[in-house]
Amino acid sequence: MFLGFVFRDFDISDADFQQLVQFMHRNYGIDLSKKRQLISSRLSNSLKERNYKDFHSFVDRLLTVRDSADIELVLNKLTTNYTFFLREKDHFTYLRNHILPELARKHQQNRSLSIWSAGCSSGEEPYTLSIYLKEFFGAQAANWDTRILATDISQQALKKAQQACYQMPADMPDEWVKKYFRHNPVTDLYEVTPALKSNVIFRTFNLMDPIRFRTKFDIIFCRNVMIYFDQPTRDALVKRFYDAMNPGGYFFISHSESLNQNPLFQPVVPAVYRKR
Repeated sequence: MFLGFVFRDFDISDADFQQLVQFMHRNYGIDLSKKRQLISSRLSNSLKERNYKDFHSFVDRLLTVRDSADIELVLNKLTTNYTFFLREKDHFTYLRNHILPELARKHQQNRSLSIWSAGCSSGEEPYTLSIYLKEFFGAQAANWDTRILATDISQQALKKAQQACYQMPADMPDEWVKKYFRHNPVTDLYEVTPALKSNVIFRTFNLMDPIRFRTKFDIIFCRNVMIYFDQPTRDALVKRFYDAMNPGGYFFISHSESLNQNPLFQPVVPAVYRKR
Protein backbone atom coordinates (compact mmCIF):
# COMPACT_ATOMS: atom_id res chain seq x y z
CA MET A 1 0.00 0.00 0.00
CA PHE A 2 1.32 3.45 -0.91
CA LEU A 3 1.89 5.73 2.03
CA GLY A 4 1.77 9.45 1.25
CA PHE A 5 3.95 11.85 3.17
CA VAL A 6 3.12 15.49 3.79
CA PHE A 7 6.12 17.72 4.32
CA ARG A 8 5.66 20.76 6.52
CA ASP A 9 6.64 24.19 5.25
CA PHE A 10 9.73 25.72 6.77
CA ASP A 11 9.08 28.20 9.54
CA ILE A 12 10.63 31.62 9.07
CA SER A 13 11.82 33.51 12.14
CA ASP A 14 10.87 37.13 12.82
CA ALA A 15 14.44 38.26 12.17
CA ASP A 16 14.77 36.40 8.86
CA PHE A 17 11.33 37.56 7.74
CA GLN A 18 12.16 41.21 8.43
CA GLN A 19 15.52 40.93 6.69
CA LEU A 20 13.92 39.38 3.61
CA VAL A 21 11.15 42.01 3.56
CA GLN A 22 13.64 44.86 3.82
CA PHE A 23 15.95 43.38 1.17
CA MET A 24 13.14 42.94 -1.37
CA HIS A 25 11.67 46.37 -0.68
CA ARG A 26 14.97 48.19 -0.80
CA ASN A 27 16.22 46.54 -3.99
CA TYR A 28 13.07 45.72 -5.95
CA GLY A 29 10.28 47.81 -4.43
CA ILE A 30 8.25 44.70 -3.61
CA ASP A 31 6.26 44.92 -0.37
CA LEU A 32 6.19 41.55 1.40
CA SER A 33 5.42 42.92 4.85
CA LYS A 34 2.04 41.15 4.95
CA LYS A 35 3.12 38.03 3.05
CA ARG A 36 4.72 35.90 5.75
CA GLN A 37 2.55 32.84 5.12
CA LEU A 38 2.91 33.28 1.36
CA ILE A 39 6.70 33.33 1.67
CA SER A 40 6.72 30.15 3.71
CA SER A 41 4.28 28.22 1.52
CA ARG A 42 5.73 29.24 -1.85
CA LEU A 43 9.42 28.97 -1.05
CA SER A 44 9.67 25.95 1.27
CA ASN A 45 9.62 23.19 -1.36
CA SER A 46 12.08 25.02 -3.59
CA LEU A 47 14.48 25.53 -0.68
CA LYS A 48 14.29 21.82 0.18
CA GLU A 49 15.01 20.93 -3.45
CA ARG A 50 18.10 23.14 -3.24
CA ASN A 51 19.18 21.37 -0.05
CA TYR A 52 18.60 24.27 2.31
CA LYS A 53 17.89 23.04 5.84
CA ASP A 54 15.92 26.09 6.91
CA PHE A 55 14.98 29.62 5.94
CA HIS A 56 17.84 31.18 7.88
CA SER A 57 20.55 29.60 5.72
CA PHE A 58 18.74 30.75 2.57
CA VAL A 59 18.16 34.32 3.76
CA ASP A 60 21.75 34.55 4.98
CA ARG A 61 23.08 33.48 1.57
CA LEU A 62 20.63 35.73 -0.26
CA LEU A 63 21.78 38.81 1.65
CA THR A 64 25.51 38.07 1.58
CA VAL A 65 26.14 36.36 -1.77
CA ARG A 66 23.18 37.86 -3.68
CA ASP A 67 23.27 34.97 -6.09
CA SER A 68 21.18 35.70 -9.17
CA ALA A 69 19.53 32.27 -9.04
CA ASP A 70 18.34 32.87 -5.46
CA ILE A 71 17.01 36.31 -6.34
CA GLU A 72 15.26 34.90 -9.41
CA LEU A 73 13.68 32.22 -7.24
CA VAL A 74 12.21 34.78 -4.84
CA LEU A 75 10.97 37.04 -7.66
CA ASN A 76 9.31 34.18 -9.53
CA LYS A 77 7.75 32.52 -6.50
CA LEU A 78 6.46 35.64 -4.76
CA THR A 79 5.18 37.58 -7.77
CA THR A 80 2.85 36.41 -10.51
CA ASN A 81 3.91 36.47 -14.16
CA TYR A 82 0.37 35.68 -15.28
CA THR A 83 -0.54 37.43 -18.51
CA PHE A 84 -2.10 36.72 -21.89
CA PHE A 85 -2.65 38.24 -25.33
CA LEU A 86 -5.25 41.02 -25.58
CA ARG A 87 -5.45 41.36 -21.79
CA GLU A 88 -7.82 44.22 -20.91
CA LYS A 89 -8.78 44.53 -24.55
CA ASP A 90 -10.49 47.90 -24.10
CA HIS A 91 -7.01 49.40 -23.64
CA PHE A 92 -5.97 48.27 -27.10
CA THR A 93 -9.26 49.45 -28.60
CA TYR A 94 -8.69 52.92 -27.16
CA LEU A 95 -5.09 52.82 -28.37
CA ARG A 96 -6.19 52.00 -31.91
CA ASN A 97 -9.14 54.38 -32.13
CA HIS A 98 -7.79 57.45 -30.35
CA ILE A 99 -4.11 57.41 -29.43
CA LEU A 100 -2.48 56.03 -32.56
CA PRO A 101 -4.30 58.43 -34.93
CA GLU A 102 -3.18 61.34 -32.74
CA LEU A 103 0.44 60.17 -32.53
CA ALA A 104 0.56 59.41 -36.26
CA ARG A 105 -0.32 63.05 -36.95
CA LYS A 106 2.08 64.31 -34.29
CA HIS A 107 5.03 62.28 -35.60
CA GLN A 108 4.33 62.56 -39.31
CA GLN A 109 7.74 64.13 -39.89
CA ASN A 110 10.04 61.78 -37.98
CA ARG A 111 7.76 58.74 -38.29
CA SER A 112 8.87 57.32 -34.96
CA LEU A 113 6.81 56.22 -31.96
CA SER A 114 8.35 55.44 -28.59
CA ILE A 115 6.52 52.82 -26.54
CA TRP A 116 7.59 51.02 -23.38
CA SER A 117 6.06 47.86 -21.94
CA ALA A 118 7.37 48.02 -18.37
CA GLY A 119 7.04 44.72 -16.55
CA CYS A 120 6.40 42.84 -19.78
CA SER A 121 6.49 39.38 -18.17
CA SER A 122 6.50 36.61 -20.81
CA GLY A 123 5.94 38.97 -23.73
CA GLU A 124 2.25 38.77 -24.59
CA GLU A 125 1.66 42.47 -23.92
CA PRO A 126 4.41 43.92 -26.15
CA TYR A 127 3.60 41.45 -28.94
CA THR A 128 -0.07 42.47 -28.74
CA LEU A 129 1.00 46.10 -28.96
CA SER A 130 3.14 45.33 -31.97
CA ILE A 131 0.21 43.65 -33.75
CA TYR A 132 -1.97 46.69 -33.19
CA LEU A 133 0.75 48.97 -34.52
CA LYS A 134 1.23 46.91 -37.66
CA GLU A 135 -2.52 46.69 -38.22
CA PHE A 136 -2.94 50.43 -37.76
CA PHE A 137 -0.13 51.50 -40.09
CA GLY A 138 -0.78 48.74 -42.60
CA ALA A 139 1.27 49.11 -45.78
CA GLN A 140 3.06 52.11 -44.24
CA ALA A 141 4.33 50.13 -41.21
CA ALA A 142 7.75 49.61 -42.81
CA ASN A 143 8.18 53.39 -43.08
CA TRP A 144 7.68 53.89 -39.33
CA ASP A 145 9.96 53.06 -36.42
CA THR A 146 7.50 51.46 -34.01
CA ARG A 147 9.89 49.22 -32.10
CA ILE A 148 8.70 48.58 -28.57
CA LEU A 149 10.98 48.50 -25.54
CA ALA A 150 9.89 45.63 -23.29
CA THR A 151 11.52 45.22 -19.88
CA ASP A 152 11.20 42.94 -16.89
CA ILE A 153 13.27 42.09 -13.87
CA SER A 154 12.75 38.33 -14.26
CA GLN A 155 15.27 36.54 -16.46
CA GLN A 156 12.94 33.55 -16.61
CA ALA A 157 10.06 35.64 -17.95
CA LEU A 158 12.28 37.40 -20.48
CA LYS A 159 13.66 34.10 -21.73
CA LYS A 160 10.14 32.92 -22.50
CA ALA A 161 9.32 36.27 -24.11
CA GLN A 162 12.33 36.02 -26.41
CA GLN A 163 11.53 32.43 -27.32
CA ALA A 164 8.08 33.75 -28.31
CA CYS A 165 6.33 30.35 -28.31
CA TYR A 166 2.85 30.21 -26.81
CA GLN A 167 -0.29 28.18 -26.50
CA MET A 168 -3.00 29.03 -29.00
CA PRO A 169 -3.63 32.80 -28.47
CA ALA A 170 -7.18 32.79 -27.14
CA ASP A 171 -9.72 35.39 -28.32
CA MET A 172 -7.41 36.60 -31.08
CA PRO A 173 -8.93 36.95 -34.56
CA ASP A 174 -8.11 33.94 -36.75
CA GLU A 175 -6.60 36.16 -39.42
CA TRP A 176 -4.17 37.62 -36.88
CA VAL A 177 -3.12 34.16 -35.73
CA LYS A 178 -2.42 33.18 -39.34
CA LYS A 179 -0.63 36.45 -40.05
CA TYR A 180 1.52 36.85 -36.95
CA PHE A 181 2.13 33.29 -35.69
CA ARG A 182 3.54 30.04 -37.04
CA HIS A 183 2.03 26.83 -35.68
CA ASN A 184 4.43 24.03 -34.78
CA PRO A 185 2.47 20.75 -35.16
CA VAL A 186 5.06 18.84 -33.11
CA THR A 187 4.86 21.00 -30.01
CA ASP A 188 1.39 22.40 -30.79
CA LEU A 189 2.80 25.83 -29.91
CA TYR A 190 2.43 29.08 -31.83
CA GLU A 191 5.63 31.02 -32.49
CA VAL A 192 5.60 34.75 -33.15
CA THR A 193 6.74 35.56 -36.69
CA PRO A 194 10.24 37.04 -37.15
CA ALA A 195 8.80 40.36 -38.37
CA LEU A 196 6.76 40.76 -35.21
CA LYS A 197 9.55 39.50 -32.96
CA SER A 198 12.03 41.99 -34.41
CA ASN A 199 9.68 44.84 -33.54
CA VAL A 200 10.17 44.25 -29.79
CA ILE A 201 13.42 44.93 -27.93
CA PHE A 202 13.67 43.00 -24.66
CA ARG A 203 15.86 44.24 -21.82
CA THR A 204 16.34 43.39 -18.16
CA PHE A 205 15.39 46.38 -16.04
CA ASN A 206 14.64 46.97 -12.38
CA LEU A 207 11.91 49.59 -12.03
CA MET A 208 13.56 50.82 -8.84
CA ASP A 209 16.54 52.02 -10.89
CA PRO A 210 16.74 55.52 -12.43
CA ILE A 211 15.13 55.66 -15.87
CA ARG A 212 17.82 56.89 -18.22
CA PHE A 213 16.79 55.71 -21.67
CA ARG A 214 17.93 57.87 -24.56
CA THR A 215 14.43 58.70 -25.73
CA LYS A 216 11.27 59.97 -24.08
CA PHE A 217 8.20 57.80 -24.42
CA ASP A 218 4.87 58.56 -26.07
CA ILE A 219 3.21 55.58 -24.37
CA ILE A 220 4.08 53.56 -21.28
CA PHE A 221 2.26 50.38 -20.30
CA CYS A 222 2.87 49.31 -16.70
CA ARG A 223 -0.01 47.03 -15.83
CA ASN A 224 -0.34 44.67 -12.85
CA VAL A 225 3.11 45.64 -11.61
CA MET A 226 2.51 48.32 -8.99
CA ILE A 227 0.18 46.00 -7.06
CA TYR A 228 3.36 44.67 -5.42
CA PHE A 229 4.51 48.10 -4.22
CA ASP A 230 3.54 50.20 -1.23
CA GLN A 231 2.18 53.69 -1.82
CA PRO A 232 5.44 55.66 -1.42
CA THR A 233 7.23 53.29 -3.82
CA ARG A 234 4.30 53.58 -6.26
CA ASP A 235 4.33 57.37 -6.12
CA ALA A 236 8.08 57.53 -6.70
CA LEU A 237 7.83 55.19 -9.71
CA VAL A 238 4.96 57.17 -11.22
CA LYS A 239 7.09 60.31 -10.92
CA ARG A 240 9.95 58.56 -12.76
CA PHE A 241 7.53 57.48 -15.48
CA TYR A 242 6.29 61.06 -15.75
CA ASP A 243 9.84 62.35 -16.23
CA ALA A 244 10.49 59.67 -18.88
CA MET A 245 7.51 60.67 -21.05
CA ASN A 246 6.96 63.17 -23.81
CA PRO A 247 4.49 66.00 -23.09
CA GLY A 248 0.98 64.65 -23.44
CA GLY A 249 2.20 61.04 -23.28
CA TYR A 250 -0.17 58.24 -22.31
CA PHE A 251 0.20 55.96 -19.30
CA PHE A 252 -1.64 52.63 -19.00
CA ILE A 253 -2.12 50.77 -15.73
CA SER A 254 -4.37 47.80 -14.96
CA HIS A 255 -8.02 48.11 -13.96
CA SER A 256 -7.09 46.73 -10.55
CA GLU A 257 -4.76 49.69 -9.93
CA SER A 258 -5.29 53.42 -9.46
CA LEU A 259 -3.23 56.60 -9.47
CA ASN A 260 -5.75 58.15 -7.08
CA GLN A 261 -5.55 61.94 -7.41
CA ASN A 262 -2.01 62.07 -8.71
CA PRO A 263 -1.41 65.64 -9.95
CA LEU A 264 1.03 64.53 -12.65
CA PHE A 265 -1.50 62.67 -14.78
CA GLN A 266 -5.00 63.39 -16.01
CA PRO A 267 -7.42 60.43 -16.23
CA VAL A 268 -8.68 59.85 -19.77
CA VAL A 269 -10.65 56.59 -19.65
CA PRO A 270 -10.55 53.87 -16.97
CA ALA A 271 -6.92 52.91 -16.19
CA VAL A 272 -5.54 55.24 -18.91
CA TYR A 273 -3.91 58.54 -17.99
CA ARG A 274 -2.25 61.40 -19.83
CA LYS A 275 0.76 63.39 -18.74
CA ARG A 276 -0.33 66.87 -17.73
